[in-house]
Amino acid sequence: MVLSPFMMLCGVGLLAIFSSTISKSPALPLLVDYLDGDPAMLGLVAAVSAATGIIFSLPAGLLSDRIGRRRMLLVAAVVFATAPFLYPLAVTPWHLILIRLYHGLATAIFIPVALAMVGDLYQQSRGEKMGWFSTATLLGRFAAPATGGMLLGLYGADPAKGFLVVYLVCGGAGVAVLLASLALPVAAPASSTGPAGPAAAVASAATTRDHASSPAPVAADGNWRSDLYDLLGNRPLMATCAVEAAILFAYGVFETFLPLHALAVGLSVYQIGICLSAQIITVALLKPLLGRFSDRHGRPPQILFGTLASGVTILLFARVESFPGLLLLSMILGLTIALVSAAVAAHIADLSRRGRGGSAMGMLGSIMDIGHTAGPLLGGLLAFYFGMPAAFLGAAGVLFLAAACFPFSQRMSRAQGRG
Repeated sequence: MVLSPFMMLCGVGLLAIFSSTISKSPALPLLVDYLDGDPAMLGLVAAVSAATGIIFSLPAGLLSDRIGRRRMLLVAAVVFATAPFLYPLAVTPWHLILIRLYHGLATAIFIPVALAMVGDLYQQSRGEKMGWFSTATLLGRFAAPATGGMLLGLYGADPAKGFLVVYLVCGGAGVAVLLASLALPVAAPASSTGPAGPAAAVASAATTRDHASSPAPVAADGNWRSDLYDLLGNRPLMATCAVEAAILFAYGVFETFLPLHALAVGLSVYQIGICLSAQIITVALLKPLLGRFSDRHGRPPQILFGTLASGVTILLFARVESFPGLLLLSMILGLTIALVSAAVAAHIADLSRRGRGGSAMGMLGSIMDIGHTAGPLLGGLLAFYFGMPAAFLGAAGVLFLAAACFPFSQRMSRAQGRG
């Protein structure tokens, strides 16, 4: 059986996100606590890898438009394969900050470049295909918290050994990412005007190794400054990125502070892992369907409704203290996040210029990582000064603000489309 580049990319994505997620969920908050870090320090440690994404996602996307996707994916794979083995060496939370800065390079590069590749191959069914790619990565994200929680629970009497085992598993997955990426035939940015599909993906496999090593012809004109100015001037695109940043703000609060909130109200490490995994598997199951829905019925209304529903859901976490209640809320949050995320990346691809998919996805990655960085950081400060529920209340406020501003930019987009 010959796998298409798309299917191979999905497999690499699953391994990559498993490795990335098990490094932090639920291990990272517990490791910070084990090293005597307070909630504010936890927020800082959780935020720094996303801060790396802010800095490097856009340059990675710009470079992938010019030198090819495969080279950039290999850079990310090297980081995936090496960073996990540094965690057991940490003896203070400050060491974890340095490790997270380095580890953050992997996803900062991988996600926008891989999404740009999917956008190149599938133009008329972007929502559905990006949903399937996301589902593949989310399968890794789903398995990671449950696996990490199980391993930590097995070594509950010896936390240091538990952390060591978790990060050895994380490193093994990272090495697998590198080995798989070396064989990955990722196509160069599309240069045709017609829509690409599964047949085009398979046909391109024979030529992708040559294309991936050469500059992308579509993006060769202009320079990175003009690409950047073009993106910044696209207000509907930037507003859509901001909505996804708000979603990541709330998700950062959820994944960072749910473990501590759950421990405080009496849940076990196993139950915490189940809640985190339930949220991820809900997103994974629904994203392709909701992506197809956005292909057929329009993306902006779906994005708006999902953002509002996410705000209501994250607000309720501050009030719920039982395992069944937190599990149900985690699943509902997965549904509302899927509503937004299934449409956002495809909407960004729709709004971007042809041949600039890498830079557009890089911009999306940078802006959403601003939200992912701010969520744990500001959530940690709110939790430190006002108590754990304040972190969830702050996340809800950010989502409601994003939902209030989003429709104005989309009216502008419709006006531009009529023009």
